[in-house]
Amino acid sequence: MVLRSATQRISPAYESARRATLIRWLRAGAVGLTAMLLMAVPTDVINTPWFSREIPVRWWEYPTLIAMGILTTVWMGIATSRRGAGTAVSGVTLATFAIGCPVCNKLVLAAVGTTGALGLWAPVQPILATVSVTLMTAAVAWRWRQRPCAAGQCGSVHAE
Repeated sequence: MVLRSATQRISPAYESARRATLIRWLRAGAVGLTAMLLMAVPTDVINTPWFSREIPVRWWEYPTLIAMGILTTVWMGIATSRRGAGTAVSGVTLATFAIGCPVCNKLVLAAVGTTGALGLWAPVQPILATVSVTLMTAAVAWRWRQRPCAAGQCGSVHAE
């Protein structure tokens, strides 16, 4: 870190870049929080009057929810020239199926019935949660490596 005297000024370009970075990370935090709410409310991991759950929330659903919220925030906060959000949406969707109540999912009930939902789907859900967090972590790492490092956007920006 470089210490500056009171007479040195920080360049307007540096201030603008700092402001843009702050705004990008605030937006990313809002998207991460929204993703967590979109996962937690319909699956009733966060108890609300709008949805109910037949099977209690299992211990691993909370860390999965938190990890996906953090990973979504980081994924959105990384500066990149690409705009697609398909990877993040896929990861959040997989995690939503993972943390959902096994007998509350109408698609699973239609496919395998209540016994199948408890006997087949419920044991697969922790694996699906692990896969979704792993894939989202890989997507964040890939996005980090793809960020543009031209024009001083990745390195330190010094005062002019």
